[in-house]
Amino acid sequence: MAERSAELLKGTLDLLILRVLDLRPMHGSAIADRVAEVTKGTFQVKAGSLFPALHRLEQEGSIQGEWIESAEGRRVRSYSLTRDGRHQLSAEKKNWTRIVQAMNSVLESA
Repeated sequence: MAERSAELLKGTLDLLILRVLDLRPMHGSAIADRVAEVTKGTFQVKAGSLFPALHRLEQEGSIQGEWIESAEGRRVRSYSLTRDGRHQLSAEKKNWTRIVQAMNSVLESA
């Protein structure tokens, strides 16, 4: 059977972005690379999904962006988590734990 790539469930992209930015500020492609690295390639976040999510999270006040110069000398937008973003991350982690527990209950039931 051909291996299918996992698709991000609605809402999980925000959680992935917030969690990655909880570690340190990063620019967009570094966020996508880190998600792919940590999930061993299970989640491949494409620019067409990532950048609208970053823009939305910034508009909501969960993250803040600033223009910096990359190590390669390019201008990139670096994002960091705000206090509101830390609260959102905490709430989303709790919700995700609840969802995982519910799914495990379904999968383990007869």
